Amino acid sequence: MVSRPPTFCPDCGTRLEPATVDGRERERCPACGDVVWHNPVPCASVAIVDRSRADARVLCVERGVPPGVGEWTLPGGHIEIGEEPAAAAARELEEETGVSVDPGALEILSASAMAPRDGKHVMTVHYVTDRADADGEPLAGSDASAARFWSPSEFDASGETFRPVHEERFREAAAYFD
Repeated sequence: MVSRPPTFCPDCGTRLEPATVDGRERERCPACGDVVWHNPVPCASVAIVDRSRADARVLCVERGVPPGVGEWTLPGGHIEIGEEPAAAAARELEEETGVSVDPGALEILSASAMAPRDGKHVMTVHYVTDRADADGEPLAGSDASAARFWSPSEFDASGETFRPVHEERFREAAAYFD
């Protein structure tokens, strides 16, 4: 399995050829016969919702590294080998914002697939939890240039932009506890 469209067999190095496998166009090695599966990369994100005001606010990060530098997202990233999705969401939250949460406090908000970028497909499990279940104050970390809570009305008035898919999850999370 590879995260970007394959060209050569990872086992023997032979150039791959298109083949119909299971009713779909795939890449197969003509030398060893192996199919090289091009599957989505699993990711996880978490929305921390602060309900202390009438207008619920959600913790977001501004991307500081490609892809999407300057766009806002929910804190999240790739799931590591052997890592549970909720644990990955909690780890990414702490790396990107300094805010920590017990993975057991996370509830599944939704799951989504992003449009491919440079042939890489991403599937994200999105989690949500209340600010009361999280510790720490937001401070931009690893991939972020900023971290802060936004309400939908504050964000709408800001002129800022979200990465694809994240705005929908942001708005969904802001209304989650209503």
